[in-house]
Amino acid sequence: MSQTIAPRVRTLLLLLLAVTGALLAGSAPVSAHAALTASDPQQGSVVKEAPAQVSLTFSEGVAMSDGSVRVLDPKGKRVDTGKTSEQGTNTYSVKLHSGLPDGTFTVTYQVVSADSHPVSGAFTFSIGAPSTTSVSVSDQEAGGGVVGGLYGFARYLSYAGFILLVGGAAFVLACWQRGTGERSVQRLVVSGWLALTGATLAMLLLRGSYTGSGKVGDIFDLTLLSNVLQTKTGAALVSRLLLLAAGALFIAVLFGAYEKREDEEEKGDLTFGLAIGGFVVAAGLAATWAMAEHASTGIQTGISMPVDVLHLLAVAVWLGGLSTLLVALYRAPSIEPAAVRRFSRIAFGSVAVLAATGIYQSWRQLGSWSAFTGTSYGQLLLVKIGLVVVLVGIAWISRRWTARLSQAPAAKAVKTSAAAPVRATAKTSAKASAKASVKTSAATSEKSEKEDRETEDEKEPAAAPAGGDGKRATQLARQRAAVATAREKRLRDADPLRSGLRRSVLAEAGVAVVLLAVTTVLTSTEPGRTVEEAEAATAATSQEATGALAVDIPFDTGGKDGKGLARVEIDPARVGGNDMHVYVQRPNGKAFDIPEVKVAFTLKAKDIGPLPVVPDRIATGHWTATGVQIPMAGNWAIAVTVRTSDIDQVTVDKNAQIG
Repeated sequence: MSQTIAPRVRTLLLLLLAVTGALLAGSAPVSAHAALTASDPQQGSVVKEAPAQVSLTFSEGVAMSDGSVRVLDPKGKRVDTGKTSEQGTNTYSVKLHSGLPDGTFTVTYQVVSADSHPVSGAFTFSIGAPSTTSVSVSDQEAGGGVVGGLYGFARYLSYAGFILLVGGAAFVLACWQRGTGERSVQRLVVSGWLALTGATLAMLLLRGSYTGSGKVGDIFDLTLLSNVLQTKTGAALVSRLLLLAAGALFIAVLFGAYEKREDEEEKGDLTFGLAIGGFVVAAGLAATWAMAEHASTGIQTGISMPVDVLHLLAVAVWLGGLSTLLVALYRAPSIEPAAVRRFSRIAFGSVAVLAATGIYQSWRQLGSWSAFTGTSYGQLLLVKIGLVVVLVGIAWISRRWTARLSQAPAAKAVKTSAAAPVRATAKTSAKASAKASVKTSAATSEKSEKEDRETEDEKEPAAAPAGGDGKRATQLARQRAAVATAREKRLRDADPLRSGLRRSVLAEAGVAVVLLAVTTVLTSTEPGRTVEEAEAATAATSQEATGALAVDIPFDTGGKDGKGLARVEIDPARVGGNDMHVYVQRPNGKAFDIPEVKVAFTLKAKDIGPLPVVPDRIATGHWTATGVQIPMAGNWAIAVTVRTSDIDQVTVDKNAQIG
């Protein structure tokens, strides 16, 4: 059986790496959590006179430093002063030099949203009349590239480490106190602490480059690190490191003084103290995520942050306990059915807490049913819900195995665990004097030979001569320990109930690996509520300022170089005839040369449409149509079909009020 365990563990690790890599690759660059909802001058507008400043309005507050907004003239020369200032609610501006020439100017920005994620973008406006421009804006958005991938992997490791640390400690304290003496369990919890500590340090170093230049060479820039320490995210990461120092002390007591306690009353008091202290440390660690990410922004932050802490703790207790149970089933000599039953009850409570907190978080982040299928956040959330359902289903199978294990004859359970202290006895023999060790080994040999004659390959070595030296005695003790370990393993593997539980728990762990990867990507994806509010604000601002309607619809045809933005402008956005312009842009704001664009209008409330419109191409990335008829006022669905190659095509849509 030992030969099959290693391949299973390797398969699980390969699954972890593959899923993590695929999801991180698919999520780079990271979606922005603060969207640009308005600008002055407006995107694509032509103004008669040079403005004194450029203002940007975002859907939420952002962190902005000098140089975060740059304005470039047609030749690529900076014409801004570099000093940014806050003009109002979520509105920021940068002043321009006087005497600007006519032509097309490019505005680029790179800021950090309130939930710690980098946001970047670009747009153009013209003075006097449009002109050609030599400005080249990088296609890479903030948070992408190698640094973005490393930062995303570090975030995944931090979640995994938190789960193993908190869940493993909770499992041994609440379910299996004898497990504090198991080396495999100790290694699991310590590995969780090391993973969380290492990932936190890596995130601190990567943070400056992640939210800035994205260059690998800037990772060890001490100036950037100093700037990071002054931010909300930097404070959260430093707080996490301080709490991990307390966590190290907790681990030392749990696997040191606690494990050696023999007096039941003293051990009970220490259990209570460790439980209180461990909960405080675990809740503090969970709060470092809540104070710096989604829960700290948006609506009802006073409720959402405690709920987020409960959600993270429930995840850790469930999945971390599951990982510890898996290790115990495969590596520990035995585990009592009562411990498995206790964990089953605790896991059920954790799932209940997850369901309650998850429903609230979903409502808070989505805001509408349409965001479930109409936004990336909603689609990922559906995948996560599906994985949780699968995980609960497998857990139900595990509960059945647990019930059957509990009903097994007591003699069988005793037989399985009878040899648990053999390893400790062997170690004691190895440390004893040569003569005493030989006598002990000889006495043990008489009893063991009768049990092991059935299996030729497990026969114990002959006892050393009475006058043998210490080296021979130590070798003999190690051989006997190996034989005892093999006997224990044979007894474990012969139990079909334990084997069935191991298989179901292993399946749970595999699904949990994928679930954790999806959750990591979900936390770096723009919430559906933010997406819809930003789109509504953009459309309302554009229509109010110009009397026309402007709708921005992102698209991805799935092929290489298939991502972009389709901007549909309808003037005057009234019942009757309208002029329509469609601008197709790359993610960096540059015109996207594509072969075909089609538009269709549908009023679902009145069962009208789709009304197709085929605009004419008049320039690179610019399509237009005149006399577009809107028969009645209402909330129209505007569907845009974009074809970027002979085979890559997609249809995307968005609702907008017309008339």
